[in-house]
Amino acid sequence: MARDSRLSRMLHVLLHIDQAERGLTSDEIGRMLDTNPVVIRRTMAGLREQGYVTSEKGHGGGWKLARPLDQFTLRDVYAAIGEPPIFAFGLAEDHAQCLVEQAVNARLDDALGKARQLLLDQFAKVTLADLSADFQVRLAAHGERRCDAHRQER
Repeated sequence: MARDSRLSRMLHVLLHIDQAERGLTSDEIGRMLDTNPVVIRRTMAGLREQGYVTSEKGHGGGWKLARPLDQFTLRDVYAAIGEPPIFAFGLAEDHAQCLVEQAVNARLDDALGKARQLLLDQFAKVTLADLSADFQVRLAAHGERRCDAHRQER
């Protein structure tokens, strides 16, 4: 099963937007993430609807942060991108009348629900400013070294 990397990718984008001296276009972000700009616009729309980013058309336009990084958390971004599934496995539903399947599903559902809530509670404790501070520490330790995919940005 393919992993859903939207949360990680959008956090990545938001930190780049914060570092940019101007708005970043969907084309630029698409090249950064090696994806179609339409996918970027669709995903960023949820962030715009929640008031985390704005977009402007035309020269000097692009995606910009609508609020400081310390005013939204990983959980906020997770919710804004549609709360993609956290776990790659689910419950068996082949034999709904089977009492064994019911017992297994009841326990798994309970455990998965508790694990999901624990993870979301942790997400709520981490602001994007925390991620940016970690980035700044790493940048200071490694200088201007960036991943190859972003060298074209400079």
